[in-house]
Amino acid sequence: MSDAAPPRAIPADDDAGLVRRAAAGETAAFETLYRRHVARVHGVLWRLSGMNAALAEELTQEAFIHAWQGLPGFRGDSAFSTWLHRLAVNLALMRMRTPEREEAVDPDTLVQLAGGAREFCAGERAELEQAVARLPPRARAVLVLHDIEGWRHQEIGAALGIASGSCKAHLHRARGLLRALLGEPGATLHDDTGVQGDD
Repeated sequence: MSDAAPPRAIPADDDAGLVRRAAAGETAAFETLYRRHVARVHGVLWRLSGMNAALAEELTQEAFIHAWQGLPGFRGDSAFSTWLHRLAVNLALMRMRTPEREEAVDPDTLVQLAGGAREFCAGERAELEQAVARLPPRARAVLVLHDIEGWRHQEIGAALGIASGSCKAHLHRARGLLRALLGEPGATLHDDTGVQGDD
């Protein structure tokens, strides 16, 4: 039996004190916030960036730079993690609106996201990759945040600045567009929201 105490988890509500100290310029407090939240932020950005590791890393760094700069104005109306995730998602959405580059999506990751129930041939992987890349930014963001990250419609709506009902419509649209892009029988690029392919 070991005399060493197990590592103590820091409660999430401890963020408030760290945020106050970081907003006052204490870099050690911000470093603690960074370590506490970087994995989750990076994961969301990785998915929103089309599973592009380099872009996700760049967006993660940008998100934390913006967070550091914005901390003095953080009012605490929401949890720090909510504010940080919204900031990160908004950065990703802005980047997706300006098509700077076409990056390849890791096919193995897409297979996992698609359920991984069977092996995909190279052609199917490429088709899935292209379909995900063609989803409109807002629809893709809602799909990633809901189906992959497990966010509720209310949380997504708050993060994207839309009503939860609109969030549900975007999710339905994203799923329908993905089915149509993959050539599912009966699926069309015109879903029943009355909106076509662009946001």
